[in-house]
Amino acid sequence: MDKYLIFKQIPYEGKTKRFEVISKLHGNILGRISWYGAWRQYIFSPSYPTVWNNNCLKDIINFLEQLRKNYKNG
Repeated sequence: MDKYLIFKQIPYEGKTKRFEVISKLHGNILGRISWYGAWRQYIFSPSYPTVWNNNCLKDIINFLEQLRKNYKNG
């Protein structure tokens, strides 16, 4: 479980999943995670204006890595 962030799946008709990244403290949408076909991987698109510290970025990286593993094994 992530300390600072919630990853909420967004309903989507396509093949890949999409997620909103939400602040646990304030409930604000901080960005989205979606598939980026040109790179063949999931990416994070932050909302503007948001600021990020190393702990929040680690949560994002860990979530992206888990999505990558699930995609490859899927």
